[in-house]
Amino acid sequence: MTTTDLPAKHYQTASFDASTNNPSACNSTLDDSFAAIDWQAPWLCHLNQLGYISKIIIQLSGLNNEPAQTDKIEHTPDIIAKVLNTALQQQANDLQQSLPQTKPALNNQAKTLRFVSQDALPEGEAYESFIGTTGNIPTRDNLHDLFNGSIWLTFPKTKALLNYYHMLEIEQQGIGSSRGRVRDTITVFDENGAILVTAESSIGEALINFDWQGSLVAPRDKWDKSKQSNNQSQAAVYIFGHALLEKLLQPRKALCAHSIVIHVAQDFFTLSLSERIGHLDQKVTDYMDALLSQPDVTPRKLSPLPILGVPHFWAENANPSFYEDCQVFRSGRRRQK
Repeated sequence: MTTTDLPAKHYQTASFDASTNNPSACNSTLDDSFAAIDWQAPWLCHLNQLGYISKIIIQLSGLNNEPAQTDKIEHTPDIIAKVLNTALQQQANDLQQSLPQTKPALNNQAKTLRFVSQDALPEGEAYESFIGTTGNIPTRDNLHDLFNGSIWLTFPKTKALLNYYHMLEIEQQGIGSSRGRVRDTITVFDENGAILVTAESSIGEALINFDWQGSLVAPRDKWDKSKQSNNQSQAAVYIFGHALLEKLLQPRKALCAHSIVIHVAQDFFTLSLSERIGHLDQKVTDYMDALLSQPDVTPRKLSPLPILGVPHFWAENANPSFYEDCQVFRSGRRRQK
């Protein structure tokens, strides 16, 4: 699904007031880095509220067809927080659900999520603890935090669970020079993770065992096309890592995700994209809960996946020789059974 496939909606204007909740009549603009986003890229198609967010960011980046009146534009802070809050509310309205919440940790109650200025984070307080105790997600006006917020919109249960485990570890270990194995695993997946969803167990097993032919090449016709979903597909990849999305603004063959494999029934692929993601959010939450509870968990439990090798993600991978680059598609370690 691309932005042009989404149902037409009445979008609010791209200007904002001093509140971090509501668009208003004050002109704002973003720096040139946002103009680099290719909103048609297949690895962005699963993001919730993509149509709204892309339209607003394009306007704020000066890429819309109307000539930008730069001499009349005044930069106001916290633009991304405002965009994300509007998207969050629109999503709740569309689904007829309440706004997502944190997962209670320690003595804290669940808090409704809201994007706020980075300046709201008290000096010396851990980012994750602040989110867990207030529900407020500190957000800067940069690409990294735009993608982070987009993943909160798309996988709110999973993100809340990861934050919950961060809080537990911070309470037990404190903040030191190293995060420890649990927080390291969370951070690697949060920043650079990908989710392989498959109804064919051999595809997932092949990926875990660095069998690129068995996972990506031979079963190519079983892989879903993000812009042309097929009910008969048996595998798809959805990116979770917000830093990985940022890196993909300049795609390189060597970019490698840290992935998990989620097994689903074939009827998963008959669902609409939004239904798939809603179902997947709970599945990934359950998977990560079990993984992070393991006494020997480390980032090595995540499977390397050269992200441009995902079928239909990159035109060049239609040629089987693409996968012959042993510097990218390495033999790697074999998972012990």
